[in-house]
Amino acid sequence: MIAVVTPVYKNGAILGELTRRLAAALDGAGLAWTLRFVVDGSPDDSLAVAHGLAAVDDRLRVTALPANVGQNAALLAGLAADEADVWVCLDADLQDPPEAVPALVGQLTAGVVFAGRRGDYESRGRLLTGALHRAALARLTGVPADAGAFLAMDRPSRDALLALRAPSIVAGVGAAGIRAVSVPVVREPRPSGRSAWTTWARVTQSARTLAWAARHR
Repeated sequence: MIAVVTPVYKNGAILGELTRRLAAALDGAGLAWTLRFVVDGSPDDSLAVAHGLAAVDDRLRVTALPANVGQNAALLAGLAADEADVWVCLDADLQDPPEAVPALVGQLTAGVVFAGRRGDYESRGRLLTGALHRAALARLTGVPADAGAFLAMDRPSRDALLALRAPSIVAGVGAAGIRAVSVPVVREPRPSGRSAWTTWARVTQSARTLAWAARHR
């Protein structure tokens, strides 16, 4: 059983497409699965859309957070909510292609398999700063330098991350000493809307994560 966890913030317009593509990929691979939308205090109609989708497919579940707590805390809430054999963390904005989930699960023997980030999925400036952050985090923690929050993990890894409650799932994998590999996955440009991460939010989160990782080496 695979439990997919998807933080949702201003993604109401594309949750239906996300669900359709994920279901096609996992059903086509013959995998049993659930999908949990963790609606992170979203001000749009995301919660209503998520409940509407869950009403017609009992594999879909909804967690409604009363206030916006950020991607990482939303992921941890979702990881704690369901029992499974494998957990997958997947962004709701379709930059992480749902079609890659079976490949990540297929490569998982123990620990964590990251979707190694590839492609021109955002501006050059954001690609550069993101790469610099991941390189610094890799140096501090030993995680792959292309690792992001699109990943598959086994039960011991899930349990360790919930106990540690790091400010970043990726940093937590390194700090917990979890075996981690990555497989290349081409990310896609966002089909609609804008990133919820402002430049200031990205800088703040990066600094907080790197400082935490340095303390937990």
